[in-house]
Amino acid sequence: MIVEDDEILNAGLCYNLQKRNIEPVPAYTVEEAKRLLSKDSCDLVLLDVNLPDGDGFQFAETIAAQYDVPFIFLTAHNLEDEVIAGYRLGADDYITKPFHIKIVMEKIQAVLRRCSGQKENTMYSCGNLSIDFANQVVRKNGEILSLTPTEFQLLRFLCKNRRQILTKEILLENIWDSRGNYVNEHTLSLNISRLRNKIADSEFGYIKTIYGMGYKWVGIEEE
Repeated sequence: MIVEDDEILNAGLCYNLQKRNIEPVPAYTVEEAKRLLSKDSCDLVLLDVNLPDGDGFQFAETIAAQYDVPFIFLTAHNLEDEVIAGYRLGADDYITKPFHIKIVMEKIQAVLRRCSGQKENTMYSCGNLSIDFANQVVRKNGEILSLTPTEFQLLRFLCKNRRQILTKEILLENIWDSRGNYVNEHTLSLNISRLRNKIADSEFGYIKTIYGMGYKWVGIEEE
């Protein structure tokens, strides 16, 4: 959730999160943020300190008391007392405006990785596949498959985001660009093809090509 009353800044943050396959929920006031939180859960709150209808610090106290949600403060002030107050409220980070958007995205993803890792289920079964993410072991009909590190990373990312269509851009950014390796769509298609050949059979396909868009993990319940 992005709680920021500057509509252009809020939209820019949401756009950059969507590019990283993170679903943003914009809110522009404290009351709107409270209403949204009461209706649905979220994994992280990016919270401006100065909002039209309230103090971000006070809202953070509500978040800490009522919801088990990490939060990051976003503020135009770089005052030492404010930063200390934010951390004492339980903030996971404190970002001062103006900021570099890539740094903000990395900080958000770092908090999400840390918090999701605490409750992540390391085992996943689908069809005739059994995947142990912690030990990077994939079994098909009980037999261990030999996957390259890149193929396993693709498999993990597809499985973890199995409710979404993953564009080629998102896959390239998350599997290769995150490690400083820059490759083209042909390399992605080749690795997808090799992974599909190893895990699929006449009964289960698993990886569905969404023409003109990208790929999606298809579980047995959808086949």
